[in-house]
Amino acid sequence: RYEQREDFAVVIQPFFRNTLLPLDSTSKPDMSFFAADCFHFSVRGYAEMAMALWNNMLEPVGEKQTYNNFTHDRSKLRCPNPEKPFLSTRRNSGFGNSDPNLERTESSVPYWAVIVTAVAGVLVGCL
Repeated sequence: RYEQREDFAVVIQPFFRNTLLPLDSTSKPDMSFFAADCFHFSVRGYAEMAMALWNNMLEPVGEKQTYNNFTHDRSKLRCPNPEKPFLSTRRNSGFGNSDPNLERTESSVPYWAVIVTAVAGVLVGCL
């Protein structure tokens, strides 16, 4: 939808895709990254995620880091450089000249086949 726009872009930032649970020195989950409910991040955890997101936004599309190593090292925070003083998008990462119509493909499965399969699955499950 936004492929041909020069004033707006949507870019997936995959920094959390392959992230593993941070471990402490005893190989147990490092609870300092989590809040008291053990589900949400603590201030330290949010700081790590913010750094990973920022770094991801500066990396070119196709070369984005898909994990966070939870090192709590502020030196891993990247800064824009004179060659690329902007956030990376498909267009400025070298994918801007691609024809978006070529990327669209028709579904090989007709919509009615999905409905029939779902109904058949429910019936088999009931039996």
